[in-house]
Amino acid sequence: MFLKEIILLWLGINNIHAHPNHPVVINTWAFVNSSIGAWNVLEKGGSSLDAIEIGGGVCESQQCDGTVGYGGSPDEDGETTLDALLMNGKTMKVGAVGSLRRVKNAISVARHVLEYTKHSILVGDLATKFAVQMGFKEESLTTQQSKNIWMKWRNENNCQPNFWMDVIPDAKQFCGPYQPKERSHQKSNTIKGDRFNHDTIGLVAIDKNGDIAAGTTTNGAKYKIPGRIGDSPIPGSGAYADNEVGGAAATGDGDVMLRFVPSFLAVEEMRRGATPTEAATIAIKRIAKYYPNYMGAVVALRKDGEYGAACHGLGDKPFPFVVRDTSMDKSKMVFIECP
Repeated sequence: MFLKEIILLWLGINNIHAHPNHPVVINTWAFVNSSIGAWNVLEKGGSSLDAIEIGGGVCESQQCDGTVGYGGSPDEDGETTLDALLMNGKTMKVGAVGSLRRVKNAISVARHVLEYTKHSILVGDLATKFAVQMGFKEESLTTQQSKNIWMKWRNENNCQPNFWMDVIPDAKQFCGPYQPKERSHQKSNTIKGDRFNHDTIGLVAIDKNGDIAAGTTTNGAKYKIPGRIGDSPIPGSGAYADNEVGGAAATGDGDVMLRFVPSFLAVEEMRRGATPTEAATIAIKRIAKYYPNYMGAVVALRKDGEYGAACHGLGDKPFPFVVRDTSMDKSKMVFIECP
């Protein structure tokens, strides 16, 4: 009995110190206010899910870089639509919305999908109908600024650049309606990614109980074809979480990145023993093998609190992300170089 008690005591002591940095939160880009919002939840003993929802909601309300929340990234019709995701690493449940119209709080709607339905993703007008049923306010997501951005693109730039390929535009202008033409190998005039067109906020958090959650929220790519959904609301692409391993979130050229489920890959590489930085790098390099000119980044957080990130295609600009844990007195911004 004495030996058994010693072993149990040793295990108890080591469990106490196994995760010295819990709670912890990490998010993409230099969105410090989102980190602060999420940390305020975690510091008070709140859940990782609450932290992700609050942190993402901060960016939505503050319209981070104009690419999160209302009033940014108008599509071809001038409308702003929203994508968001929340994943619970304890239950492996997901709630997400895509191409959400006329409701500002996309990540909170995603939380309601997670908690009040057996589904994982709702999209478009029917996602809006669901949100209104759940008590969310229906209102325009267009602002004068987003309207001006769209009008300049359409009227002064003749709808260029855009996301169409191998089509013939209206004979009188470069804008649609479009008709398919014979397939060719001409290069698309698609908009090149940069932080002001693809800087989705992705967050991963671990709470005091060791429960992990991850999430995203974005208004997508400027001038996208209406109805387009990128990687953000796709589980394993935009974000992924598993209590047994950790979590990850991605940002960048979503149409390319979603094909490689980089957040899932990063978590699985951590499961195999890779550090968070190594795992994120593997996920990033997998995409670059096929699309060397893409822009993107992945942040990864292991269940013990270690974090890391990797990026690609930002040129000579470093990729910033923000982290906060119990060893810090304020949120810390970290910069990494991209190949």
